[in-house]
Amino acid sequence: MRKARFALLEAFIVAVVGLVLALGANALSPRGLRLTGNYFPGGAGSSSLAHSSTNSDTALAKPGSKKPLEATTLQRLQQRGLNIIGSNLVEEMFHDPRYEQGLVVFIDARDDSHYQAGHVPGAWQFDHYHAEQYLPTILPICLNAQKAVIYCTGGSCEDSEFAAIMLRDAGVPRDKLFVYTGGITEWINSGRAVEVGSRQSGAIKSKP
Repeated sequence: MRKARFALLEAFIVAVVGLVLALGANALSPRGLRLTGNYFPGGAGSSSLAHSSTNSDTALAKPGSKKPLEATTLQRLQQRGLNIIGSNLVEEMFHDPRYEQGLVVFIDARDDSHYQAGHVPGAWQFDHYHAEQYLPTILPICLNAQKAVIYCTGGSCEDSEFAAIMLRDAGVPRDKLFVYTGGITEWINSGRAVEVGSRQSGAIKSKP
């Protein structure tokens, strides 16, 4: 019986000494583990991080303010150094006398099928995915204009942003470029007419 107790005591002492030595070696080693670190991303640390992220989104969408998606879009545009234009100012620019003079221009950043289906009357098409086809025409128009309003579908669509950045990089002054975040979707939902087919086709379609 005494031998068994002695063996257990001896094993316990060896374990304790081994643990002390291991902790000491870990503390001295530059590659040692941080015992207070969170090595389980799915645990409590992750939950608090997710909660913080959710709070950030909520902060962007306070009651009566922009929706989370729109707020995120606006934040992204600002980070990219792009000017933003809303529905009311778009309406003003469309009816500005300079629009007929080509000093205010609208640029549709969507592909051909969507453009043909309906665009802002008089808008030029600039599919930035095929810039080589459109840039030789669009660039001089934007350089000559005082203001260029660029739009796409709206919502999560980023084509207007990419088109604006491409035009800016091609030499169009930043203060001339405005991204209409509502896009053609907001334009139509606001009861405004669209032009069907090619530019200046004269085929104007109103919302039913």
